[in-house]
Amino acid sequence: MDIKEATTVLSALAQPTRLEAFRLLVTHEPGGLPAGDVARLLDVPQNTSSTHLAILTGVGLARSERNGRSIIYRADLDRFRQLTLYLLKDCCSGNPGICTPLVAELVPCCGPATGKR
Repeated sequence: MDIKEATTVLSALAQPTRLEAFRLLVTHEPGGLPAGDVARLLDVPQNTSSTHLAILTGVGLARSERNGRSIIYRADLDRFRQLTLYLLKDCCSGNPGICTPLVAELVPCCGPATGKR
């Protein structure tokens, strides 16, 4: 990922409904959510939700798949990982102590899989 790509992805998340939609999709991994459920859970009209989901899909943070008459949306966690790593890659500037507190905060929610949730 380069700076242009990162700013494009970040700008998609810089809108409250899109950020909420992405976070919602993340919580429903790996099964995803039908488009109508996303709109209902976000309490926005379906056309508004569709626009936001299209933007998230366009920057690679979401994927869609037709399942019968429904379109199921899923968060693209690999793309999110790329963005997160891009933001954190050089954060310590040769001084690991700078990023250690950040990483320590992430471990309780994102640590190695323990079989529990």
